[in-house]
Order: sequence, then structure tokens, then C-alpha cells
Amino acid sequence: MKCLITRHTLRETLGTVFQGTPGEAGVIKCKAAVLWDQKKPFSIEEIEVAPPKTKEVRIKILATGICRTDDHVIKGKMVSKFPVIVGHEATGIVESIGEGVTTVKPGDKVIPLFLPQCRECNACCNPDGNLCIRSDITGRGVLADGTTRFTCKGKPVYHFMNTSTFTEYTVVDESSVAKIDDTAPPEKVCLIGCGFSTGYGAAVKTGKVKPGSTCVVFGLGGVGLSVIMGCKSAGASRIIGIDLNKDKFEKAMTVGATECISPKDSTKPISEVLSEMTGNNVGYTFEVIGRLDTMIDALASCHMNYGTSVVVGAPPSAKMLTYDPMLLFTGRTWKGCVFGGLKSRDDVPKLVTEFLAKKFDLDQLITHVLPFKQINEGFELLNSGQSIRTVLTF
Repeated sequence: MKCLITRHTLRETLGTVFQGTPGEAGVIKCKAAVLWDQKKPFSIEEIEVAPPKTKEVRIKILATGICRTDDHVIKGKMVSKFPVIVGHEATGIVESIGEGVTTVKPGDKVIPLFLPQCRECNACCNPDGNLCIRSDITGRGVLADGTTRFTCKGKPVYHFMNTSTFTEYTVVDESSVAKIDDTAPPEKVCLIGCGFSTGYGAAVKTGKVKPGSTCVVFGLGGVGLSVIMGCKSAGASRIIGIDLNKDKFEKAMTVGATECISPKDSTKPISEVLSEMTGNNVGYTFEVIGRLDTMIDALASCHMNYGTSVVVGAPPSAKMLTYDPMLLFTGRTWKGCVFGGLKSRDDVPKLVTEFLAKKFDLDQLITHVLPFKQINEGFELLNSGQSIRTVLTF
């Protein structure tokens, strides 16, 4: 798929990048997967991508993963304005920058960040915080100045979670981009933009799993497998995977689970099953599905006094949770996390470096690689349970 740039000549430097003074780049016409409304397939359209404004970066996307969160927008489980370009797990090359951008330059290989790090707000400045005030988890659909950089057929198209990666070119705020090692393979490290980091960080940063502990992971999709990898890295001695789909057990064992069970195999509550299996010694549980009932199951399954349960799966919008407060009164810790509790601009480059040093293997999470134009097929693979992570390449 070819892109048309209406001003200035581009040259190839690890991809097509703008060579010129910041703020002088022109409008780019390119292909994007536009979601016009809920419960509709993606439509490959020609869009216009405006140049980056002050403190903004325009990125040529090289590879992007298909995440369950993107599917939540399609199904209406996550708030969004329409039409919208979703996608938030990608690797790209900086094409051009706006005035005042200092942390990246044209030609840099980068990962767009759905969780910004402005390094100025209370959350960014607190060593235990990461939910930057500039995050768009409420579906604003615009950049920091309140406007969009996308148009299609004369209509504005909204952004998604500060990133919008299902397009050949996107524009993000400088606080939503991390420079990474130039040698990193884009079709693999794109997973560090969301799925892998969210799961791995939930174990090592939010849960703070201790060596020798027993961990239980509810949900064995891509993020759940990443939690298992994090638990293993932290030194857990026993890692139990839970899923209704037993076809996922083999992969879970490959990445580090010591055993896997299905709740359908017993009439007892899963918390009782786990207590009997472990001698009432589950130190950590992780809910990586986003269901209210399994959040409570996970909480009940960790030790009543010293157990920690971490909510990793994105909960459904406009739903309230009811539970017995005795589950907490006895001493359990219940925690949630976004992006695994990691500070995005600081930690993403480190994780890429660790991947290149073979500290963990992202290949185990990638089951399909498709050309971008086959995005709808990628979502069919997701919804049929055939894929862990499908990566789209441009």
C-alpha cells in the first residue's frame, strides 16, 4: 500500500521519514482501518493525517498487534467515539516531529504508548504511580489540544487511547512515545506496547511476586501467558493456570505454568479446589479476563490473610461489583494495575533491551502474522480462540 505525501520529499531511513525543520511536515494520505460504528467490520479507507503540532510526533507504523481491548470497542464494552481508528500495540519509525519535541527525532524506532508518561503529574512523579493524568481511558478520542489529526471523506476520525495504530501513519503526543533500540524486530517488540508489558509487569511490579511462592493465573490469553512469564521470572515455584479452554494449557505450560485446571472439572468453587491443591497456600492470584465473577473468584482464591490478588483484565464499562467485605477484612490485598504498573517511557525501552538480551521470548505469544489489509481476519482469529497474538505488518 502506497502513501501520498502532499508536501516535502521523504527518504528511506529505516522507513519513510521526514527530513526538515520541525513543524514543516505536510498532510499525508494513507490507508487506515476505520471503525465507523460498533459491531461493524473494519473498513480500509484512505485517510488524511495532519502534520504534528507542538510537542507531537508523527509515526510510520511498521507492525501492530491485535489486542482484546481493541475488540472491546467493537463490541461496545469500552467507551469510544465514532468513527475511530483503534489499535494501541505497535512499533514504528518517527516520520516527523512538531515544535518543542526533544526526546525523539525523525528516523528513530519507537513504540507508541497508550499510557503516557508526562513526567510532571502526581502519578508520574510518585515512584509507585504510573497512571498519567494525560491518559485517555475515558474515550476522549482527541490529542492533548482537544482535536484530532485524522480525517476521512471530509469527516473527523477520532483517536484511540493516545495511539491509534491501525493505520499506516499516526500522530501522538511526545509523552506517548518511547524510543527503542534500532535493532529490535518491530513485528515482535510491538507486544511490549501493551499485552506483554501489562501481564509481565502485573507479576513483577504490581504483584511483587516473591521467590518460592504459589501463583494462580485466571485466563490464559496473551496477557495471562505474560503474567505466567513474569511469575516465572520472579522465581515462583508453583504457577497454576486456569481457563475454560483446555486447548490453551499446552502453551501455558510451555511458558512456565507448572499445571493447569479448568473450573468445569469440579462442582466445587474454584477457590476451594485451589485451597485443596496447594494446602491453602496461594500467595498471588491474577485475574486476566475482565469478568466481574472471576475477579471475585480470584480474590477468594488467594490466602485469606496474606494473599494478594491483582486485577489485570479490563473490566466492562458501567458495571458495578458486589462482594463480601470479609474477603478483605481478614487481610487479603486487592490491587489493580494499568500497563502492569510500569512507567511507560522509562520501562518500555528497558524491556526491549531485555528482550534483545533473551531474558524472555516473545515468539511464544505470536501465533499469526498477517498483512494489515487482513485485519478483519485477524479479529476473527481472536474471537474464535485460534490466536494468542496476531501481528499485522505494513
